[in-house]
Amino acid sequence: MDLGPLERSLAGTTLAPYIVKAMAMIDRPRKAGSNMFRHQMSTMAILLDYKIVDPVLLKASLIHDLFEELGDEPWVTREAIASIDADGPAVYDLVIEVTIRKVNGADEPKAEYLRRIMQTGSDRAKKLKLADRISNLVTLGFVNDRTFVERYTAQTRDCILPYSEAVAPDMHRELKDLVENRTAQLARLR
Repeated sequence: MDLGPLERSLAGTTLAPYIVKAMAMIDRPRKAGSNMFRHQMSTMAILLDYKIVDPVLLKASLIHDLFEELGDEPWVTREAIASIDADGPAVYDLVIEVTIRKVNGADEPKAEYLRRIMQTGSDRAKKLKLADRISNLVTLGFVNDRTFVERYTAQTRDCILPYSEAVAPDMHRELKDLVENRTAQLARLR
């Protein structure tokens, strides 16, 4: 495979400041083990795996959960992200677009959140959500909370799969395969 075009596309992309921001999530555990930092890195790796080299999308993937996980920290602000580099304002806007909103002081319902992104989100937001969901479904194989796995799989099937093929057919196929795999795992456990 000729990686020359990819290398040229990524040559000017500075990711280090975003990786450092993501490292603040190392102490945030996940249900499947590991931590939120590794999830951020995995999400970016999935985008790269699909040859998505949009610098704003890659940078946002590294901190896409930052405001949900550490939004109460004084350094997690629009100004802190927007001032990182020339892409900072667009990265901030994308991260906020994929961040769960507060509705009357509570998190918006997950199904509404997912449909909002998949129906009205930007192309970048949709691709970021697909990569995020692929990462989550891969690690879902290590989660032992049956109710959580059933709910997460159903949300993906109902709120993401109906829209994902139009966004990225290859990512859609992987998501569909992962949903089928998780559903089969649940059936074997019955």
